[in-house]
Amino acid sequence: MPSSIELTQELVRFNTINPPGAERPCAARLADLLEGAGFAVELVPFGEGRAQILARLGGTETKLPLGFTGHIDTVPLGAQPWSVDPFAADIADGKLYGRGSSDMKSGVAAFVTACIAHADRLANTPGVLLVITAGEETGCTGADALVSEHRQLGKVGALVVAEPTGNKPLVGHKGALWLEAETKGVTAHGSMPEKGINAVYKAARAVAALQEFDFNVARHDMLGGATLNVGTIHGGININSVPDRATIGIDIRTIPAQSHAQIREQMTSYLGPDVALKTLLDAKSIWTDPHHPWIGEVLQVARDVEGVDNGLGAAPYFTDASALTPALGSPPTVIIGPGELALAHQTDEYCLVSRIERATEIYSLLILGWCRA
Repeated sequence: MPSSIELTQELVRFNTINPPGAERPCAARLADLLEGAGFAVELVPFGEGRAQILARLGGTETKLPLGFTGHIDTVPLGAQPWSVDPFAADIADGKLYGRGSSDMKSGVAAFVTACIAHADRLANTPGVLLVITAGEETGCTGADALVSEHRQLGKVGALVVAEPTGNKPLVGHKGALWLEAETKGVTAHGSMPEKGINAVYKAARAVAALQEFDFNVARHDMLGGATLNVGTIHGGININSVPDRATIGIDIRTIPAQSHAQIREQMTSYLGPDVALKTLLDAKSIWTDPHHPWIGEVLQVARDVEGVDNGLGAAPYFTDASALTPALGSPPTVIIGPGELALAHQTDEYCLVSRIERATEIYSLLILGWCRA
């Protein structure tokens, strides 16, 4: 069995840039390792050349298993040239470089390594459930597919999400509701605009209205307030025609007190009949009470191993927990992983080798604590 550092290097060397993803070879390698350690493994197809993993070991009738989740797809390399080979997984000055090293193949490698290291101790204990996904970077599509199409997930007693946090425990994240607003008009020659109806003008009025939109909801103590951003606007085909269609991309980040369905209804009423809304992404917020006893255990382990301070935080990004936490029985959920948040999606992405080693220790202690007699 490779070490967590060596396994991170192996995973980084698989090109799983999404799109297209092509996660299957990477998933197959992890599945082979887990099967060799005695896990019951299911390699779940997810389109051409793609796959996800469900792996289980242990289980009792008196306590639910501990869950781990992470994704193996990555974002594209970006326009800026890299100074290192993004798929070589070279180590220099204590840093393991490569696309996905922080987000989040190091986290996956660390919890897989930790689970395999304790595989021979998990029989007749609550055990573990591993959910390793594809398609997270394009809106949690893999996790959504597991929930909607594959109904053998079961429940877990607690869930660890190995996204990049520098090994600091986070107890929640905002939700994301992405909407496309469409306006329609009637095309005409640009020299006779009075004969048409300009969809861009309708869209412009909608954008101006969105700038003044108020959710009218109290701020969350840790997550802050809900936000709205107009990220894109497209309209027209050529300069000398009246545009008959325009679209606006709206990015809404939500807090636990909000219902996405109600927000959409509110937005529809606010923008009026000239604007039609379509949902592009619906990822719910996640929140666990910081005073939950298991969260206290996680914080103590992270403090002992990584030396983190006593403060708990929340993630600015959303994760597969949006789909998985409700499907797994709404267990207490913590986001903790070795990657560096500031390096996710960046050129020359890297993860500190020492963080990967300490994350493996953190996960090991969580497994032992959960599965102890």
